Amino acid sequence: MSKLCEGRVAIVTGGARGLGRDYSLMLARHGAKVVVNDLGGDAAGHGADLTPAQQVVEEIRAAGGEAVINGGDVSNWKSAQEMVQQALDTYGRLDVLINNAGILRDKMFANMTEADWDDVVRVHLKGTAAPAFHAVTHWRANKKAGNKNDARIINTTSHSGLFGSLVGQTNYASAKAGIASFSLVLANEMAGAGYGVTVNVIAPRANTRLTEGMVYSEEVLRRRSPTWIAALATYLASPQSKDINGRIFEAWGIRYSVLEGYTHGPAMEAQEDPTLLDAEVHRIVAAARPNQTHDRPEEAK
Repeated sequence: MSKLCEGRVAIVTGGARGLGRDYSLMLARHGAKVVVNDLGGDAAGHGADLTPAQQVVEEIRAAGGEAVINGGDVSNWKSAQEMVQQALDTYGRLDVLINNAGILRDKMFANMTEADWDDVVRVHLKGTAAPAFHAVTHWRANKKAGNKNDARIINTTSHSGLFGSLVGQTNYASAKAGIASFSLVLANEMAGAGYGVTVNVIAPRANTRLTEGMVYSEEVLRRRSPTWIAALATYLASPQSKDINGRIFEAWGIRYSVLEGYTHGPAMEAQEDPTLLDAEVHRIVAAARPNQTHDRPEEAK
């Protein structure tokens, strides 16, 4: 098997379970040295346990790969800095950052506590920004020192955030939509600065502990295996993807697709008098296409 990431060094946040576990294992199989970050809390973000991360690291080492554990909180600025520094101290370089860590506290908005909101947004959005900041800081310094980067940031969004179609996820959807916008802006910054860093995003559909309780057919379960997502993430982490930047990919075992953002729809002439708006506002709304949902035909296109 050709190894796409031979010699590269990758950090995977939330790298011990679910998607992150498959990311860590597949990157290692393709020659990457992996920093497996995982605080080890439950799906709602409570508690800490390094055992799952240790198991992934041992599995990688047993197969002949290289990996180390990091148990830091990705949403803590100092811990994120230490995680990046651990990769540099251990392996002498950093090539890939996959921001995957996340939690869920689904509730109808009227029943949501302030902590439910703050913790979900903190872990997802700040937990993406903090590692990215310290990785970018390193790559900028590396470039200024006269070295060449061929680096990747791969962030994780969600159909919930992109399409806003799932009730009970105002906190999660807001964070995931924020990650998508954050990534697109950062991709433009990296391209403009010439740091040798690309930023892309994956919106996965996969069976993880965050989707427990959902009922699917046997074939759909197979197609929702995290392996399909890990394959795309590993490709995006590789040197082969160096010309792909600022893209959001929908990914699961049916297809990979490039998601397209907001587009300009029907328009009307602006008015200074709000009493003149009614007919024309109704006209352009009626002429506009309905908001898309994440449900589309399942065949590959």
